[in-house]
Amino acid sequence: MGEQRIERGGGDYPAILQDRLGDAAPHAILAMGDAAILRNRMLGLVCSIQCPGSIVIQTFDAMRALRDAGVVVVGGFHSPMDSECLDILLRGAQPAIYCPAKNLRGLRLGTEGRKALKDGRLLVITPFGDEVKRTTSAQAVLRNEMVAALADVILVPHAAPGGKTEATARNILARGQPLFTFDDENNAHLLRAGANRYELAHVLAELAAMTVK
Repeated sequence: MGEQRIERGGGDYPAILQDRLGDAAPHAILAMGDAAILRNRMLGLVCSIQCPGSIVIQTFDAMRALRDAGVVVVGGFHSPMDSECLDILLRGAQPAIYCPAKNLRGLRLGTEGRKALKDGRLLVITPFGDEVKRTTSAQAVLRNEMVAALADVILVPHAAPGGKTEATARNILARGQPLFTFDDENNAHLLRAGANRYELAHVLAELAAMTVK
């Protein structure tokens, strides 16, 4: 499937990116797949690369439940845990959005990913052009900010204290977006900062209250 360029200000460009990121919103998004998936209510997944084992288990359980509930999840799916999350989501019938922190040339999708793309259930988007061939931590931060800005609610399974993901989480909270995390001792700093304790029913209620894009 070919790559398409979605220019800021164009009909398929998500206006919410400019509303939430202002001048920091990408000038264009490169995409493969059905851009109409961006009009769904969605949950953003943003997480530190390293997670305690208890949180990994809770994250996988949450992805299965969100999949079975038909929730569209958008994320970078870069770490081994994230990659497994995408695999879990692609076993469902609902769409998913994959946001790599590099260009789309030579992007490797597994068998399930290629099938989902062909079937119109997977959208792949990036703010990075052909010159960005590898993922860096700085690009991952920009990608995570885009993921969070696109989403109606955000799940942060874990953010290492003082790290870049915690900074993104605090930006999300400052914008007033609903942010959820697991009720785990490793997430005490996020809960103190204003994150909600993750419960599927609460997430679904927040999504149901959102306006369709």
